[in-house]
Amino acid sequence: MRVSIITVCYNSAMTIEKTILSVANQTYKDIEYIIVDGKSKDTTVLLIEKHTDKISKWISEPDNGLYDAMNKGINLATGDLIGILNSDDTFNSDTVIAEIVDFHIKNNIDASVGDINQHKENGKIVRLYSSKYWNPEKLIIGFMPPHPSIFLKKELFAKFGNYDLGFKIGADYELITRFFLKNNISWKYSGITTTAMLVGGLSSSGTASYKLITEEIQKALKMNGIVFSPFKIRMRFLWKIIGFLLK
Repeated sequence: MRVSIITVCYNSAMTIEKTILSVANQTYKDIEYIIVDGKSKDTTVLLIEKHTDKISKWISEPDNGLYDAMNKGINLATGDLIGILNSDDTFNSDTVIAEIVDFHIKNNIDASVGDINQHKENGKIVRLYSSKYWNPEKLIIGFMPPHPSIFLKKELFAKFGNYDLGFKIGADYELITRFFLKNNISWKYSGITTTAMLVGGLSSSGTASYKLITEEIQKALKMNGIVFSPFKIRMRFLWKIIGFLLK
């Protein structure tokens, strides 16, 4: 089974090398590693060129944002499974892809969802973001599994489409809604901690960001014909607190 790992980047010179080496160090060797750079203005491309022996395909050209770059990577991919590794993240261990492949073969599923560790720049883990108690119905109240922990069959994109560029920060939410809830793909929780993710990101900070992602969650559900309560989505932070206390 070939696994395509896609990294999209822009001005990522501070972190991209660590990300590349994280893929190169995987014990599983049938990996197609694709990097899509948005025409970086720093030394990102020089670092990519330094490691071309570890990269299957790479391009550097202007794009229309993060999700456009992800779509470019998906269109270049030839693997059976696709996973996303952000340019400031690393795999949580050298055996992650071997574990993912074994899990997919044993369970014969379209997708797996797992866990990620979120950490500060000093390496201190601040949160285990887990999919253990997640299911697709929770999309209706604003909860998705951690995006980097999801591995999807390549054929799903051909069947159901790529990331929708009509979203600023919620295209991953819309795609997961479209795949898992609208089209009811087969999936299973892997229990694998796939990724070590640096805290802070496009959709993880600030009141304005919370407001925007709330709007885009509702847009995603509406587009896919899912009935939902806007109030419950706006109050999702409260459900998180309640869930934490119940655990």
